Amino acid sequence: MYRARMVFDIARAGGAPIRNGQFKLDDRDLKILSILQHEGRIPKATLAERVNLTPTPCWERLKRLEDAGIIESYGARISLRALGPISVIFVEIELQSHQVEDFARFEKAIADIPEIVECWAVGGGIDYMLKVMTRDLESYQKLIEELLTAKIGVNRYYSYVVTMPVKDTPLPVGIIAEQG
Repeated sequence: MYRARMVFDIARAGGAPIRNGQFKLDDRDLKILSILQHEGRIPKATLAERVNLTPTPCWERLKRLEDAGIIESYGARISLRALGPISVIFVEIELQSHQVEDFARFEKAIADIPEIVECWAVGGGIDYMLKVMTRDLESYQKLIEELLTAKIGVNRYYSYVVTMPVKDTPLPVGIIAEQG
């Protein structure tokens, strides 16, 4: 399932041990990453056992992955159903103008809006894809109206209301490793 190593470029390695411009990950590093995506609170001793290492070498690998910026943070997966009704909407955004300052203005404006939980700059017919989470569709409409009146360059938007989650999984570490 896991290849012998995985290669990350310098930009993604974040100052980690780099050989010939690349950060090397072996099978155990990949297994650590895979386990942590599913079980972020796993005790270090249990993690070491699962990857067939003693605790100290496992801890050293974990620390190296953290220092390299490959492990960005630890968190909990929260059940939206348990919190009550939540509307999830994907929004395509097209800007009026495509100068560097136009993109910067838009990105700065949405950075602190908590309902916009993800924003991706994309190529193709649109400029951005947003994932928005609000209590209901009325709250979503108010948010859109605020974006349109904020004069941040939104030319057009398309909304896609999520009716049912189908798949939401951690990163496919094993598949990514095959590309190295």
